[in-house]
Amino acid sequence: MTKQEVAVALSHIEVWKLIANGDVSCALVLEDDVFMTYGFARDLETTWSSLTPTGADQPDFDLLYLAFDEVGNASATQDRDQARKLRQPGIWEAAAYVLSRDGARKLLDATPVYGPIDLWLNMQFGRLRAFTAARPLIEQRIDEPSTNSYSVMPVLAQLGVITREKPLLPRTKRLHGPVVAVGDQGSGLTALAGALSMLGYSCCSDLDRLPAVEQSRLLRGERGRLFNAYVNIGSLSFEALEQIGKASRSARFITTSADQVLPPTVRDRVLRLTPEVKDKWAALSEFLDIDYPAFPYPTDRDLGRRALSQRAPLKSARKLTELKSDRGPWILRPRRDWSGIALDRDPASPASLVRVDWAAGDTLENAAWRLRDDTFPSNMALFRPANVRQLRGQALLTLRHEQTPVRALTSGAIASTASYRYGRFKAEIRPSGVPGLITGMFLHRNGPRQEIDVEFIGKDPSKMLVNVFYNPGPEGTKLEYGYRGTPTLVDLGFDATADFHTYEIDWLPNTIRWLIDGEVVYERMTWDPTPIPNRPLQFNLNLWHSRSSELAGTLASAALPASASLRSIEILRNAGSASDELVDLVGASPAGHS
Repeated sequence: MTKQEVAVALSHIEVWKLIANGDVSCALVLEDDVFMTYGFARDLETTWSSLTPTGADQPDFDLLYLAFDEVGNASATQDRDQARKLRQPGIWEAAAYVLSRDGARKLLDATPVYGPIDLWLNMQFGRLRAFTAARPLIEQRIDEPSTNSYSVMPVLAQLGVITREKPLLPRTKRLHGPVVAVGDQGSGLTALAGALSMLGYSCCSDLDRLPAVEQSRLLRGERGRLFNAYVNIGSLSFEALEQIGKASRSARFITTSADQVLPPTVRDRVLRLTPEVKDKWAALSEFLDIDYPAFPYPTDRDLGRRALSQRAPLKSARKLTELKSDRGPWILRPRRDWSGIALDRDPASPASLVRVDWAAGDTLENAAWRLRDDTFPSNMALFRPANVRQLRGQALLTLRHEQTPVRALTSGAIASTASYRYGRFKAEIRPSGVPGLITGMFLHRNGPRQEIDVEFIGKDPSKMLVNVFYNPGPEGTKLEYGYRGTPTLVDLGFDATADFHTYEIDWLPNTIRWLIDGEVVYERMTWDPTPIPNRPLQFNLNLWHSRSSELAGTLASAALPASASLRSIEILRNAGSASDELVDLVGASPAGHS
């Protein structure tokens, strides 16, 4: 839990103690950012009456939610005017509820609280008489976004409680900018770039120069810039900073070095965020007029200024179709004159590589691989280890009709037990060709969510979908923005379900390449249209049924059970030293894919 989550939980617990030891039968508990909806008094009276037994003076409940968002399969007795009894988890928010004296005592008996208070309360429904009003009678204010900005969605999603996602967005408040940051190497510039990204800035950083069009528009204060923050850019000289300050009165300047000389004309718009500043979030929050973030400040080592290259992106011989993308601070809008930032070189693949692999005939359940037993929101199947079988030199991932408490389908999925930072990831796959099903090969993490995908869509096996999701921040940053990512369809030129082919993701710090049978078919450079994922990711293979018929087609139920086949899996990671290695191998707990 973050410090904010702990503080919220402790304040609720102290209120429960007051109610448990007080002289009233029940009390209304409110967080500090709520308002009563239109018709509150009338509808509360209706709810109160529906919970009061005939002839009784008081209603019969332990916990009554007045503010809530039903995110899953919360079992409820449905009536348009009456309260609904809760039997299963699936209620989000604890901003407003009525708690009885008996209910308060039951909650205190169940302590300690593990995890965010909203989620923990869900786990107590078995011991409580818990209800909601027929509709939310109290809501959180939208003019003052809550600073308690954690998300329990990934946890509820893996439990299978929810089947729709809700991304945690950065603040929608207008950001001051452009922000320009300068300083000495080793003074925390790369960490500052990460911090600005976490605040919702589109941040271009650690380059010897800006692309010419971007620099011209920044210096002239013109619209149409791709970025609104620039950190450690070599072409932004003293004179350039002076020009930016004159062209844009809203510009803000940050230096990470105590002795940095800045133009006197911008002196009233400067923050000195040197390594000696202990609480950098506090200084940034005051300077940029934003809420203090709930996430840890980044600690990335300075990258230094990387040289721009004139290298053009790969021109694929295959037909490419750009699909609708998410819109957000880390996704650039498509422009004809933009194809990402090409850097002089990625680190060359070292001569010494460590291989982590599986081939038909070997057991999959070993130290390197794990059979999944969870799910994610848009997946209408629950993964179960029994749905991964090794048969006749293949591993079969099978999706079938099977009723579970959270899904009516089950399927199979494989995940690496470790997470990797950069490397080559490949598998011999023959995907399922059943409409409605998706065969996936992908790298993924939550907290922050980052992802690199290969997906085969059952309704059209002649195409391969590639995708990237990017969210910034260090380990534990719960930014999970986006439903669609940045998807592109690659025309294969063959039916992927007819035979096995080798598919590969070559993930480097500045470039991602997708290969088929050793041939590069697609490439993305940084900011094309997202930054390159930079946190350790798990390697996954799965078969799932998408809630979206637009994406995967309508499920051909009569064709079930259906399988995707694997013949081999291979990961190549670097075996170099920690200071110069291409890939870091770190242990990690499996995370959900969404």
